[in-house]
Amino acid sequence: MRSRLAPILFCLIVLRSLAHGAEPSRPNVPPSGHRDWTVYGGGPESIRYSSLDQINRANVQKLQVAWTFDTGDAFEGSEMQCNPIVVDGVLFATTPKLRVIALDAATGTLRWSFDPNEGAPITHAIRNRGVTYWSDGHDRRILFVSRHWLYALNARTGLPITAFGTGGRVDLREGLGRDRREISISATSPGIIYRDLFIISGLMAEDLPAPPGDIRAFDVRTGTIRWSFHTIPHPGEFGYDTWPKDAWKSSGAANNWSGMSLDEKRGLLFVPTGSAAFDFFGSNRIGDDLFANSLLAVRAETGERVWHFQAVKHDLWDRDFPAPPNLVTVQRGNKLVDAVAQITKTGVVFVFDRVTGKSLFPIEYRSAPASDVEGELTAKTQPFPLKPPPFARQILTEDMLTHRTREAHQAVLDVFRRVRSAGQFVPPSREGTVVFPGFDGGGEWGGAAFDPASGFLYVNSNEMPWILRLIERPKVEGRTTGRNLYLAHCATCHHADLRGSPPDFPALTNISARFSEEEIRTLVYEGRGRMPAFTKLSRDEITALDHFLLTGEDVPVDAPASESPWPFGLKYTIDGYNRFLDPDGYPAVEPPWGTLNAINLDTGQIAWKIPFGEIPELAAKGLRNTGSENYGGPIVTAGGLLLIGATDYDRKFHAYDKSNGRLLWETTLPAGGNATPATYEVNGRQFVVIAVGGGKSKQPSGGSYVAFALPQ
Repeated sequence: MRSRLAPILFCLIVLRSLAHGAEPSRPNVPPSGHRDWTVYGGGPESIRYSSLDQINRANVQKLQVAWTFDTGDAFEGSEMQCNPIVVDGVLFATTPKLRVIALDAATGTLRWSFDPNEGAPITHAIRNRGVTYWSDGHDRRILFVSRHWLYALNARTGLPITAFGTGGRVDLREGLGRDRREISISATSPGIIYRDLFIISGLMAEDLPAPPGDIRAFDVRTGTIRWSFHTIPHPGEFGYDTWPKDAWKSSGAANNWSGMSLDEKRGLLFVPTGSAAFDFFGSNRIGDDLFANSLLAVRAETGERVWHFQAVKHDLWDRDFPAPPNLVTVQRGNKLVDAVAQITKTGVVFVFDRVTGKSLFPIEYRSAPASDVEGELTAKTQPFPLKPPPFARQILTEDMLTHRTREAHQAVLDVFRRVRSAGQFVPPSREGTVVFPGFDGGGEWGGAAFDPASGFLYVNSNEMPWILRLIERPKVEGRTTGRNLYLAHCATCHHADLRGSPPDFPALTNISARFSEEEIRTLVYEGRGRMPAFTKLSRDEITALDHFLLTGEDVPVDAPASESPWPFGLKYTIDGYNRFLDPDGYPAVEPPWGTLNAINLDTGQIAWKIPFGEIPELAAKGLRNTGSENYGGPIVTAGGLLLIGATDYDRKFHAYDKSNGRLLWETTLPAGGNATPATYEVNGRQFVVIAVGGGKSKQPSGGSYVAFALPQ
C-alpha cells in the first residue's frame, strides 16, 4: 500500500497548500511588449514570459490544434528539443536531421528549408534547441550551428550569406588555440545577439581531448572573431592560479552549452558554464578550476569580466549549470531589484543582484568530504544557498527507497547498502556514489520561467538517483590492441560491453548495420558533438579500433610508448552513466519522480509544488501521480497560464493555473513534447506551438510541430 499512498499523500499536502495561497501582487511591474517570440526563451532576458492573454484561464479548455507540420525527418532514437522563434509571422525552427525550416506561423505552411548536411546525412540522435535571428534594415539573418560549422542564412530565402565567413559559414574549431584537427566542437543551444555581435561557446567532449570552452563574439556580418573570454584562464588572467600552471594548454570544456542571457540596457551578458573535462576525475586539474561551473557576468561589447560566482569548485559530478539564467525582478520592501536567478542540476536556485553579483539570499560555505581515490584532491568547501529551499530532494536515504513491490524494494536495498549516499558533493568512489538529484537534474536544459506580475519562478525537476562509480582505465603502453583502445577511450560513455547509455550515448553493438568502416574511421578521427576527436591515435590504432567495433576481433597494433600509461595521465574513468533503477526499470526512489515547482523569489519560499508526469502502465495499475522524468521547460503568460509539455512517458501537453498549479487543460501529443513551447500572435490570433520529437527515455520518436489556438 505504501507505494500507492506516497504520491496520494504528497498531492494532499500540495492541495492543502494551494488552498492557503493566492497570487501576490507587486508594485510597478514593468510592461512586456512581446507579441512575437523572437529569441530562444522568449527574449534575451530568458524569462519565457509572454504578455499575450487571449488564451487564458477562462478559455484554455477550448484549445484545439490549429496546424501541424510534419518534418518527415524522424527516425528511431531521434529527438527534437527546439524552442522555435517567431518573427513577423514566420516561424524558424530545426528538424531531427538538423534542417533549418521557415514556416508560415499562422498556417504551418513551409516557406523554405536548408539542409547543411547534404552528402553527410544525420543518422544518429542529434540535439538542437533553436536558432538565432538578427536584422538590420533589409538584412535579416538566421544563425545556427551544425556539427562544427556556424552558418548565416538569409531569413527570407534560407540561402547561405556568402559574405559571412567562407561561403556562408565559419569553422568553430578555429581560434581556440588548438590544432583544429585534434578537437571537436558543436552547439546545442543557440547563441545570443548583442548589437552586431553573435556570442556563443559550444558543446565539447565530456572526456579529454576537448577544446577550451571560450566564450566568443563573432561579427554578425563577416563572421570574424571580435573578442574571446577564456574560461580556462591564460597566464596573467584572473583565475589562472586556480588551475595547474599549464592547464590552459591541455584542459578542456568549462564551456557554455546551455545558452546565455542578456541585459540589453546595461550591456551585461550572463553566461553559465559547465564542468571541466574529464568530468569525474580531476587529478590533472587540481584546484578550484575557475571559470568552470560558474555564472559569469561580462561586458557584451568587450568580453570583460564584471563579476562571477562559482557554484561547484573542482567539479567531479558533472554539475554543469544546465540552463540560461533568468533576468528577473525581486521585490525588497516596496522596491524592485534587478536580479539574475540561476537554476541548477542539484535542485537549488541562486539569486544575485544583476549589477553587483551580491547574493540576495544567504549562501553558506560548508565543509566538503575529501576523496580517498589516489591522485584526487577535492575542494575543502562548497556553497549552499539557504533560500530558496531546494526544489528537489537532496539526499537518498534508506527509508526513501521504492516500495513499489517487495521484490523491487529488496533489490534496490541490496545495491544501496553497497554504495555511498550522504548528500551533495560526496566524491566519486570505487564502490559507487549516489548522485541525487542525478546527472540530468534537478533542473535541466528546458530552463525556468518567470512571471513578473507575481515574482514566481517556475521550474520542472527530475528526481532520479544515479550511481557514479570509478574504475581504473586500461593501461595503454607499448604494444596494445583494438579492445584496449576502446576501453581506454570509449568505454566511459559507451560501456565496456558497448551497450551505451541511450540516447545520450548510443549503443555500439551491431554498429556495422549503421555505419561503414570508413564512416566509423571518420567519426573516430573527427569527433562529433560531445564525442572528442581522436586525432592523436595513429592510423593503425584507429584501424584496430574500427575492426574491434565492427567484428569484435581484438587485433594487436604497435604503438609508441606514451609518457603515461593512461590517456592524459587520468588513471580513472567511470563505468558508464547509470541510473539507479529497480529490476523492472523504474526509479529506485519512492515517488515523486518528477515535480513542477513555483518559487516565490520575493520571499524565497516554495509557493506550490505538484507531481509532474505519469507512467501509463503504472497509472493503469492504480499507481498515479508518480511524476516522471521530464525534459523541456515551461512558459508563463499574462493569461494566467503555465504551459509545458516535457513529460517523457505520457506524451502530454499541459496548461496549469500559474497561481496555484491546478491543471486546467491537457492533451496527448503524437510523441513526447520534450522541448520548451513558444507562444505568439499572428493577425490577432494567439498560438502556442511545441516541437513533438519524443525519443527520450527509449520512447518513440516523432518529427512534427503542433500549434494550438482557440476556435475561430
